[in-house]
Formats: sequence, C-alpha cells, structure tokens
Amino acid sequence: MRHAPPRVLTVAGSDSGGGAGIQADLKTMLALGTHGMSVITAVTAQNSRGVQGAWELPAEAVAAQFRSVVDDIGVQAVKTGMLATAELVETVAGLLGGTAAPVVVDPVGVSKHGDPLLAADALDAVRTKLLPAATVATPNLPEAAQLTGVRVASEDDMRRAAAAILSHGPRWALIKGGHLPGESATDLLTDGAEEHWLRAPRHPNRHTHGTGCTLASAIACELAKGEAVPEAVAAAKGYVTGAIAAGFPLGGGIGPVHHGHRTHGHHTHEAGPPS
Repeated sequence: MRHAPPRVLTVAGSDSGGGAGIQADLKTMLALGTHGMSVITAVTAQNSRGVQGAWELPAEAVAAQFRSVVDDIGVQAVKTGMLATAELVETVAGLLGGTAAPVVVDPVGVSKHGDPLLAADALDAVRTKLLPAATVATPNLPEAAQLTGVRVASEDDMRRAAAAILSHGPRWALIKGGHLPGESATDLLTDGAEEHWLRAPRHPNRHTHGTGCTLASAIACELAKGEAVPEAVAAAKGYVTGAIAAGFPLGGGIGPVHHGHRTHGHHTHEAGPPS
C-alpha cells in the first residue's frame, strides 16, 4: 500500500500569472513533499505589472469546493489567502470552525503592486471571524496596520503589532518585517508567551512576487507534517529565503520567487534556525 503524502488545502484566489495565489500555493506544496488541494475564492487577471481584474466566486461555490475536499480526502493543514469580500471571509471562517486541522491565515489585503484585494467592509470579518480560527496569522506590515492600526517603524513596534493581532484570537502571530529597512529581513513569531525572532539575509532581488502566499503555504506544509509552530515557521522561512534568492524576471514588472529552487539546482544560501 502506498501512503498519500500529507494533505494541505489552500483557500485563496487564482493568479493567472502563476507567481502568487493558488498557483504559488500548489507549487510550494509540491516542492515541500505534500499533496496540495485548492478552494478557489476568486479569479484574478494579473501579471508581473499588477492586477487588471478580479472576480469573486459565489460563497456557495467556495463552500462546495471545501466540503468536496474535506469530506472525502481530509486535510492535515489549511492555508487561507485572498478572500475578497466580507461574505467570503465569513463563509470560510465558518467552514474552518468545523475542521480540527491547523490553519494558517495570510490576511491578504493589498497586492505587491498596491492593488486592494479585500473589500473595506471585510476587514471587520477578518478580525472577528477569521483571525480567531487561525493557528498562525501571517500579516506583513501594511496588513498589520490595516487590521490593528499599529504602524510599524521598528522592531519594538513589531511587538505591539503582534500583541494587537493576538488580541483577535489566533494562537500565534507572525509579523513579517520585510518592509522595514535594514540588513536582514526580520520576522517576529509570538504566541504572547514566547518570542522567536527570525532573521534572514536580504537578497538584492526585486523578483519577489508571491512571497506572502508562498510563506503561508510553506508553514501549512510543515504543520501538516506534524511540526510544532516555531519549527514550521523557521523551516518555511528557510524555503522562502531560498526562493527569493532564486527569483527570476518575468514580463515587464516584478517576477516571481522560484518555487522549485531546491529541485532545480538553485541551492542558494537559506536562513538559519531562529534565534
């Protein structure tokens, strides 16, 4: 009897350019030795230059995809990305409430190009319904500010942002400090009791489309394999750091990270264990 690899589900939007969203999630899941499955919440027309259009799926279609996968195949971890509207956020939060698998919530609000990917009235649903369902929430600095009002200009501010995110109920908050200036890309992972600072070298590569989706998916993969949250996040950051280093130009704008960097001979310097 062959055993199936760990099963990981992404609930997110489709990126036609293949660098972020569902496409990035599935590539990451394959690269990290898991079986990726998807619930598509929205279809976007996007490329290296930005998002040209987005069409949400009906809540009924999202719920049906989720039930199909979970009731037959089962999941060991779930990752959520672009949920677009308050109705979809509430629908997905309700579905997650019924599963025991760990959940990584990437509270996607704005694309790399500054395109809004979440309706303003959906923010409240993210705070009150989605964050409480999260094992780990992974906001970047603009998303943390959007959700909590805490603007981060220093590592001390990252602590305040994490506390504000944790007040909405996720078990762990990962505040991604990639937008802060400095030699290293520093993230803070905390559950309110313990703190893990994760530092990785900054790569002078502007081809970073899909980093957030990729990191959240990688965390979900490691959780599906049975890792504890701090180990899962450290392993995921190592994978993403390598993917950023190997990111490549595509189209006329920002290219994607290289999801297959480990299998395609791009063994670059990756992040060490967390401090």
